[in-house]
Amino acid sequence: MEARDDLRNVAIVAHVDHGKTTLVDAMLRQTGAFRSNEEVADRVLDSGDLEREKGITILAKNTAVRARGVKINIVDTPGHADFGGEVERGLTMVDGVLLLVDASEGPLPQTRFVLRKALEARLPVILVVNKVDRADARVDQVVHEVEELFLDLDADEHQIDFPILYANARAGWATTERGVEGTDLGPLFDAIVRWIPAPEFDPAAPLQALVCNLDASPYVGRLAICRIYHGTLRKGETVAWCKLDGTVEPARVTELYVTSALERVATDEAGPGEIAAVAGMPLVTIGETLADAEHPVALPAIVVDEPSLTMTVGINTSPLAGSGGVAGTKLTARQVKNRLDAELVGNVSLRVNPTDRPDAWEVQGRGELQLAVLVETMRREGFELTVGKPQVVTRTNEGVLEEPMERVAVDVPDDYLGIVTQLLALRKGLMVEMVNHGTGWVRLEYRVPARGLVGFRTEFLTETRGTGVLHHVFDGWEPWCGELRTRRNGSMVADRRGVTTTHALMNLQDRGTLLVGPGVEVYEGMLVGENARSEEMDVNPTKEKKLTNVRSSTAEELERLTPPLTLSLEQALEFIGEDECVEVTPSAVRLRKVVLDRTVRGRQRGRVRSAAQSAQSAQSAREAGAQAEVGGR
Repeated sequence: MEARDDLRNVAIVAHVDHGKTTLVDAMLRQTGAFRSNEEVADRVLDSGDLEREKGITILAKNTAVRARGVKINIVDTPGHADFGGEVERGLTMVDGVLLLVDASEGPLPQTRFVLRKALEARLPVILVVNKVDRADARVDQVVHEVEELFLDLDADEHQIDFPILYANARAGWATTERGVEGTDLGPLFDAIVRWIPAPEFDPAAPLQALVCNLDASPYVGRLAICRIYHGTLRKGETVAWCKLDGTVEPARVTELYVTSALERVATDEAGPGEIAAVAGMPLVTIGETLADAEHPVALPAIVVDEPSLTMTVGINTSPLAGSGGVAGTKLTARQVKNRLDAELVGNVSLRVNPTDRPDAWEVQGRGELQLAVLVETMRREGFELTVGKPQVVTRTNEGVLEEPMERVAVDVPDDYLGIVTQLLALRKGLMVEMVNHGTGWVRLEYRVPARGLVGFRTEFLTETRGTGVLHHVFDGWEPWCGELRTRRNGSMVADRRGVTTTHALMNLQDRGTLLVGPGVEVYEGMLVGENARSEEMDVNPTKEKKLTNVRSSTAEELERLTPPLTLSLEQALEFIGEDECVEVTPSAVRLRKVVLDRTVRGRQRGRVRSAAQSAQSAQSAREAGAQAEVGGR
């Protein structure tokens, strides 16, 4: 085996908001990727609208810089647990990782996830303790916590010996000495060149390039982002396209690009170890191999963790479909299905399964945020959808029903310790660790059933007055934990179609929290508020005030209507109950019952009550019989 000393491939991995994309910005600036007079936005790699709005990285992206005479290909990965598939995909492209950890927060659940994946792939790690300038930085403790995490993840003696740098990515400096402020990122580039191994290849082996990502160009169509393991890709040559189904067919490399800073540069050839973009295969997908035409040998396909959440996505079936405000332009089942199929091409952690209805599909993913991002993207593209409540994906192992578990890290002020402990106990959470740093804040670590966290974030932020910080990541499977009762309040449901009035809403706001304001068109079965009690309540939000010729003593009083609670798409998915769903259009997010007809819903509730009473009577009879038998003895 030989190595390319002029090349390094490295991924930056970390928990969300620990500074990955900001560090990439600084690396690009200090290596001359931008002109001195060029105005560049912060977090330049977060180019998507949703990424900029939410302040997170959603898709893994690669860029390249030149430092110390070496080309460094950098893969920026998401830090949110829901996009773990992007992290796993990015790790297949590199030979080492930079592990960023916040100097105050320390390692969090996603830090554990990305480090576990890096150690499983036998990738060397450089630890970068970021944000050392924070007033509450605790650098020594954080380094110790990371060392313990390595041991906890069964790192061997070679992996546990990792270099440590201390950085301020926003200010653009890093240093190897603790407590000393640096001047630039020179020590970081030195560490990458020294500790990240150069790509190794067999000069006698035929071409092998793994498709790790996809992109699109308006000029040449779909681009396959490949990591070349052996051989050389050349523009214009014919290669063997090894598909996931085992078939092999010839394909021509019509265009070939390599990355330089933020641009793709056309090239005639790309050698081993390089990350290149290839055009010419309009149907290529992630995990396939481009191999030598004479000796095609496929590489192992990319394997990612299985989804843990599922929800039903179908066409908009409400009475307001295709009307009101900015109406959607894509309403049919065929359009929705084609869009979901297109998403599967580039999203390795997503699954789409059919249901018993031809206009709805089961979409499986890693978490609520990932599924909400998909729906929000489709909404902005003009789709109108009906989205069901997220449910957990279960499995049967040796006859035992199992459900996914999440490792939860919660940071809260001391004052809210009791209420948070109570909330997680209701969701059958098991406390793993509690740490009080003596700063007025407490960190709790729990293992909680994934279904217990559906809808938890909104309640958690409400109870902690917005001060609490919550992070979680998939943490294995456990036997089914039993029934959870997490939704305490019922819904106020419109019993007819019409436009809401101030008079009707004034009477309803005393019974709970309103979700709509006056002048809003509603329909039978649509949720207009949250009942203060646990049962469902049918209401008339369109009732008008009757006019008479009798002067009222209160006629001059000003009626004050409490502003309605406006839910985002993610909050709406958390809020709805088992028999409810969300209507998503380009102009509105409405909550509704799955069954709109009030009469049908009443019969269903009656059957449920009858079944519960029968089960309770049978249980009482069994207990009475058992007591009689004991008394007879």
